[in-house]
Amino acid sequence: MNASTVAIIGAGPVGLAAAAHVLERGMSPVVLEAGPDAAHAVRQWQHVQLFSPWEYNVDKAAARLLAPTGWNSPDPQAYPTGGELIDRYLAPLATRTRLRDTIRTSSRVTAISRAGFDKATTKGRAQAPFEIRYQNGRGPEVLRADAVIDVSGTWFSPNPAGSNGLPAIGEREQANRIAYGMPDARGAGRARYAGKTVAVLGGGHSALGTLIDLVQLAGEAPGTQAIWLLRGTDPAKAFGGGSNDKLAARGALGATFAALVAAGKIRVESGFGVTHVSESEGRLRISAGSGCGARSVIADELVVSTGFRPDLSFLSELRLRLDPAIEAPVALAPLIDPNEHSCGTVRPHGARELAHDEPGFYLAGMKSYGRAPTFLMMTGYEQVRSIVADIAGDKQAAARVELVLPETGVCTRGGVETADAGCCGGPAKAEISACCAADEIAMKEGRAGCGCS
Repeated sequence: MNASTVAIIGAGPVGLAAAAHVLERGMSPVVLEAGPDAAHAVRQWQHVQLFSPWEYNVDKAAARLLAPTGWNSPDPQAYPTGGELIDRYLAPLATRTRLRDTIRTSSRVTAISRAGFDKATTKGRAQAPFEIRYQNGRGPEVLRADAVIDVSGTWFSPNPAGSNGLPAIGEREQANRIAYGMPDARGAGRARYAGKTVAVLGGGHSALGTLIDLVQLAGEAPGTQAIWLLRGTDPAKAFGGGSNDKLAARGALGATFAALVAAGKIRVESGFGVTHVSESEGRLRISAGSGCGARSVIADELVVSTGFRPDLSFLSELRLRLDPAIEAPVALAPLIDPNEHSCGTVRPHGARELAHDEPGFYLAGMKSYGRAPTFLMMTGYEQVRSIVADIAGDKQAAARVELVLPETGVCTRGGVETADAGCCGGPAKAEISACCAADEIAMKEGRAGCGCS
């Protein structure tokens, strides 16, 4: 492409890594960040401990850029919180290296097109520069670039509570009692949740982490009660791979959660597809189903941890190739489709899988996964390494795979769960492990057990 200016939307971990790779390739990055500082989205979950250690959270090009500044590389085996990720890596990268002159903060992108071309015009389109419009404190601005990498993430576009993908009826009206993602229940949000009945909707890591925090808060603030609202009917699917997970902290999270559920510390409401949220004597009534099958839960607060979706509104004039269901690039979607599998072992991928019908434009990072929940930061680093090589014309480097992903231990392929069957059956174990938690819990209750595969 012989690109010289590469616009990067988003100054999160993957966006800053992309800028570092662009500099190494002798090109000029311009990073547009909507927030007031780099890593603005990470600051919203800085209380959360990552389940991947430092060795997986530092991009290699970024580390090379930091080296001359006297930066001390963290212990590769330690697990940082989001706040530590900022303080020890992202903030120095954004402020102490050459990247500081490339980042424009408080710059929210509102539209991208080709200069002089609308979406329907083809002849000469590929040779036209991109025109990026963004808003800052001075009003509307325009930037032209030879290539664009959109790594704006999905944190600020969470999925709603409704099981049909739409906001539950009454959800917007009760917004003052609803939080999304993973609020800091024991820190900044302590006054909001202490001594309250809190319902958490979702089956992923954010929901599990929030429920664990609420159980810990209950030990500090009597009267705190956690209710797990699960759309599915099998709670054990959320427990993960336990000791089989190559990311030990991720496996430990599921095992800890399984033990709390088994001990009755968390009230479980499975098969709970939220349809309505309403006020009930100063509290929330959260309802599921209709007719004779309708049921409700009364809580003081609701946390919706049902994942995120990409904001594609400012890309409407670009020619994108997105899977209609997952909203990920069509070549990537089959690898991450949660309808088919829940494995974290998505094959490493790069420019080829992330390309669109708009030469020079790429989605990367969490946004490239659309509505799929299995993204890992290290995956994003490999994505932008390949993408920047492709932009620079180094096709061999773009096609090369430089990442091996850790396995989860438990996967679902085509709706069939697979795991190590050696932990199934027999007497109930003294300690609940995530691997076969469903089997163990069933036998503790005097039932025959349910198996693992």
